Amino acid sequence: MRVMQRGGAVYILTNRRNGTLYTGVTDNLRRRTEEHRTHLYPDSFTAKYDCHMLVYYCVYPRIEDAIAEEKRIKGGSRKAKIRLIENLNPAWNDLWDEIRDWD
Repeated sequence: MRVMQRGGAVYILTNRRNGTLYTGVTDNLRRRTEEHRTHLYPDSFTAKYDCHMLVYYCVYPRIEDAIAEEKRIKGGSRKAKIRLIENLNPAWNDLWDEIRDWD
C-alpha cells in the first residue's frame, strides 16, 4: 500500500512592518491566509492582533518538512524571524497577491 505525501507551507503574518508576528503551517496556503485575513476564527491570535499581511512563506513537498521548519522558526528569536522576512521580502510587502489565485 502506498501512502500519499502531501505538501505544505510555513508562513509568517503580521499586522504592520515590524509589528506582531505569527508563524503558522498549512497544507493550503491560499485558503489558510484567507481565513486569517477574514478573521474566520474571531477569538484567534491573528484576529486579536489583526495579523493579516502575509510577509513570508516557503513551500515544501512534504507537510512534515513544513512542520519541522515551523517549529524551527517558532523556536528562534524575533530577530531571526525579522531577518528571514527581510531576506525574502525587504519591503515587508503583503504577498497575498502572489498566492491569491492558487488552488
